[in-house]
Amino acid sequence: MRYRKLGKTDVDVSILGFGAMRLPMVGNPEGLAGFDPNIPIDEVEATKMIHHALEHGVNYFDTAYAYHGGQSETFVGKVLKQHRKKVMIATKLPVWNVQTSDDFEKLLTEQLGKLQTDYLDFYLIHGLDRNQWLKMKDLGVLDFMAGLRSGGRIRFAGFSFHDSVGVFKEIIDAFDWDMCQIQFNFYDENHQAGKEGLEYAASKNIGVVVMEPLRGGKLVDKIPPEIQALWDSAPVQRSPVEWAMRWVWSHKEVSTTLTGSSTLAQLSDHTKMLQQPTIDSLSAEEMSLFGRVRAEYEKKLKVDCTGCGYCMPCPNGVDIPRNFQIYNDNFLFTGAEFNSVFYNRFLNPEQRASGCFECLICLEKCPQKIDIPEELKKVHKLFGEE
Repeated sequence: MRYRKLGKTDVDVSILGFGAMRLPMVGNPEGLAGFDPNIPIDEVEATKMIHHALEHGVNYFDTAYAYHGGQSETFVGKVLKQHRKKVMIATKLPVWNVQTSDDFEKLLTEQLGKLQTDYLDFYLIHGLDRNQWLKMKDLGVLDFMAGLRSGGRIRFAGFSFHDSVGVFKEIIDAFDWDMCQIQFNFYDENHQAGKEGLEYAASKNIGVVVMEPLRGGKLVDKIPPEIQALWDSAPVQRSPVEWAMRWVWSHKEVSTTLTGSSTLAQLSDHTKMLQQPTIDSLSAEEMSLFGRVRAEYEKKLKVDCTGCGYCMPCPNGVDIPRNFQIYNDNFLFTGAEFNSVFYNRFLNPEQRASGCFECLICLEKCPQKIDIPEELKKVHKLFGEE
């Protein structure tokens, strides 16, 4: 395993971190983003994954209050309890559950109990955008975080982020942060915080943790033929997963990267990459290849959804990420007839796009700022109208 210093902190983190948002679930071994409390984690498979990570030198483990409908923190705490002294645990303050400043302490106490620890290595304010940032700041979250750090209940304070780079810089400048977590991959180089935000945080000596390096698997699964042909044109042959991970690791400002593996096989592929001597370097020719691949994807994608599941649950039962996955697949890949069959036969009626009654709750939650009700109308028009 390779390690990098995390900003101005005194710790070295493995460049591959373990993200516990997409753990394998019972009856769904491939794993969707884990926000459904009714589907239990496949603890046997997930435990094997954590042990594999430990055996290969991973020391950064990331979870959150909302992951797997509240199950993730409990599971991670149970498995890592006997390894607590040699690992670093990161979890997140669930801003959606905060109504008053008293909730800060209540939630932290609950999280420490679920994780079976009396301190956290990293505590992040979860999923900040402009609205949540202003709300949390007004409730005094910065004083709360400072108090936790000075009192020893957390070692390092941070935040995860989904909004524009301007908002990101505003948050960075508002507090003495130790670290931050951003979405960063070769497709999203200039989206959200992007490369500009990455470099800005690093210039302040703030550690950067990367989430969604594979964009929820969208950059490595079911590769369109035109894009596979671009990868195949490279002088050195690599899998799409390796290309994507190498791109992130080639940025020296990145401390660690969370892949959110859903299977042991996926995690094994990631740890095998790290045995190569030049995993974090790319030639100028190779870097130019990413631009061509990015442009090809941008031609095809209709809805900029990563499948993170933050929009869920829908009050009316619509499976928003799956609707968008089927819709995008219709344009990314051949076989429109199959996608229509999938939509009409494998989604329950209440899960289909037609179930949206435009309550607009999902709009506030979406990190990608997608106009979800409008896009669902397009899904229904394509697949749902006779």
